[in-house]
Amino acid sequence: MTRTYKIQVLPGDGIGPEVIQEAVKILEVTSKGIPGLNLSFHEFPCGGKYYLETGVEWSGEAEVFSKQEADAILLGAVGWEKTIGEPVRRDDGQLAGAAVVLGQRRELELYANVRPVKLYPGVSSPLANKQPKDIDFVIIRENTEGLYAGIGKHYGENEREELAIDMRPISRLGSERVIQYAMRLALKRKQGAPSDGKKRVTCVDKSNVLIGDQLFRRVFEEMTKVFPKIVPDYAYIDAWTMWCIRRPEFYNVVVTPNMYGDIISDLGAGIQGGMGVAAGGNIGDTHAMFEPIHGSAPRLAGKRRANPIAAILAGKMMLEWLGERNRDQSALQAATIIEHAVIQVLREEQIRTYDLCMGQYAQVKPSTTKRVGGTIRKIIQEKVKEL
Repeated sequence: MTRTYKIQVLPGDGIGPEVIQEAVKILEVTSKGIPGLNLSFHEFPCGGKYYLETGVEWSGEAEVFSKQEADAILLGAVGWEKTIGEPVRRDDGQLAGAAVVLGQRRELELYANVRPVKLYPGVSSPLANKQPKDIDFVIIRENTEGLYAGIGKHYGENEREELAIDMRPISRLGSERVIQYAMRLALKRKQGAPSDGKKRVTCVDKSNVLIGDQLFRRVFEEMTKVFPKIVPDYAYIDAWTMWCIRRPEFYNVVVTPNMYGDIISDLGAGIQGGMGVAAGGNIGDTHAMFEPIHGSAPRLAGKRRANPIAAILAGKMMLEWLGERNRDQSALQAATIIEHAVIQVLREEQIRTYDLCMGQYAQVKPSTTKRVGGTIRKIIQEKVKEL
């Protein structure tokens, strides 16, 4: 009996609904066209704008569905503005919508933030002389601990005495599970590092200074003995940002504590052509949430300019996770078809949103969000007819 996967769709704020709409359309076409693949979509409003309207970031029904019903979650972006430059915040000062993202990471134990950094044909990288064959690695960021654990305190009765402290917990358990995930992923990746094909995992930290990072590195060293086929590599976070620019082809899988991963994921997006093509997954042992890593960009909302490719690739990552978790070849096949369709559109160099009309593609007339999504969808429709 064929299984139906329940996909929770959280469009969120700003450009989130626009790009998620295109991703869902593509997933629907793929589901209808590939034998044995059944997806059902369950959409719930959430985010800063919803908070303004209702006083909550998402409904209780949505939260229960994410924990008890959803086979996977597809998220757009959260964050809205009352006025330009003034984001909507909760009474505690936190960004309205944060519970949907940061809260879910903790509640569902989504401990591995998975960020592929891949330069596709037809996309311009700011790195001189680097081609798609040179940039293909994955950043694995610990996703539940560190500075984003939300442990902090504000002190001071007046400005002269004001003090704010953020605590940064790093545990052995948290380190072990994300490092093991990174090493297993490195073994699964067929090609290894672009420069030499090695199953290299690079531990990025600041263990020369910080106690928490010393624990993280010590656990990494212990795990190299458990995974003898892995080629271990080490870098301090500041040095890694330089080496990533100079020789991205050296890297295969990078594993790092939470805040560092947040920062270098954006660096990775930069060298692969920008946020518009950068997708990510928040993955645990039993749940997973996938999203484009760009923000909600409220000022672009409704202008039909947002690049849907990151959201589409997030859907592709979701299908890969479902396929691997359930040994479902139809889901894996769908993921491959979606990625190939994205590559075909980019390689043809004519249909692209404004953010990709730069460098050697500066003379290309920008396409709308819907045109990019629709072009990819048509390619998929033709492809599934052949199955």
